[in-house]
Amino acid sequence: MVKVSQETLAALDRASGKLASAALASMDLQFAWFGRMPADQRASVQLIAQTGAAGFVAYLRDQGEAIRLTTDAFRQAPRDLSRWISLRQTVELVRVAVHVIEQEIPDLAADVAERQVLTEAVLRYGREVAFTSAMSYASAAETRGAWDARLEASVVDAIVRGDAEESLLSRAAALGWDLDEPATVLVGNSPSDDPPTVLYEVRSRAARANRPVLLGVQGSRLIVVLAGDTDEPRVLEKMTTAFGDGPVVAGPTVGNIADAHRSSVEALSGLRAVVAWPTAPRPVRSMDLLPERALAGDPDAEWQLIDQIARPLEVAGGALLETVETYLEVGGVLESCARLLFVHPNTVRYRLRKATEITGHNANLPRDALVLRIALAVGRLSRSRGLW
Repeated sequence: MVKVSQETLAALDRASGKLASAALASMDLQFAWFGRMPADQRASVQLIAQTGAAGFVAYLRDQGEAIRLTTDAFRQAPRDLSRWISLRQTVELVRVAVHVIEQEIPDLAADVAERQVLTEAVLRYGREVAFTSAMSYASAAETRGAWDARLEASVVDAIVRGDAEESLLSRAAALGWDLDEPATVLVGNSPSDDPPTVLYEVRSRAARANRPVLLGVQGSRLIVVLAGDTDEPRVLEKMTTAFGDGPVVAGPTVGNIADAHRSSVEALSGLRAVVAWPTAPRPVRSMDLLPERALAGDPDAEWQLIDQIARPLEVAGGALLETVETYLEVGGVLESCARLLFVHPNTVRYRLRKATEITGHNANLPRDALVLRIALAVGRLSRSRGLW
């Protein structure tokens, strides 16, 4: 095997600066984005290119240590470049630099045999550089992914705990979350004990729904913060498939992530109470679990039932409230209700329609009848305690 002479190696050492400058000039010509990089970043790329050219000489002196020498020469390159440009762009820069070296270095050979050795060595060296760059980017991505996962979990924990808004917003912004985007918290069972599996399941569903998400696993419980309005058909159903078996509860959609704590409080309250409704849909809104939440001792659910049902019915007039109460007591039998109230059945029908318009609940439907009954009972209890 032909060895490269000491004279040629010395010439290569002297030419490293020239080769780096030629590589940068070629990058300028081929890539418009490279010319737009700030001067300090371009200077860093030039230093990296010059280090790589010098590393090629070391590579020639000891080809058996190719991987180690190449890694040492380019260890800092992807780490620095990854702050400004993508892996694809880095590989493009490496390709251009290797092409320039391939064109310029053979002219420094002492004879034809050395020229052949240098040409082959450039190709091998370029392969090692590209491979090392890709490995460094992969390592950086894994490190960044682990850091992002920890930061994301801390944001979700802060939402659940109701931590200070400033710290929550800064951490969410660091993850790329749009601070003005509506947010909805979903809670349920985690689909797996393996965090990467959970991450994949949730992220894949969110990608299909074209929605950003934040997620955290607390024991066996999975908490997902979903961005955007939830009025879009089936968006919640799509996200629910990422959860494990069991109920999934969605809190109210709030205006932004700063108010997401309210959504999480209601969602978690609903998750504790949903066992009382075995046939609840999946997912179920925390608003639809107000009766169960009130029975479980959630004071906020009690006040919502009063504000949305008991108080409006009372304000609408005694006849309307009496009709609803009587109708519920007789088991929804229209004629029996009319006889007890000494009114025509059509009057009962009219009053029930008005009650439905006011409360959003139809006393003729079994589930709505339960909601109305619990709401009126909570209202009476609160009034007896002097709370209303």
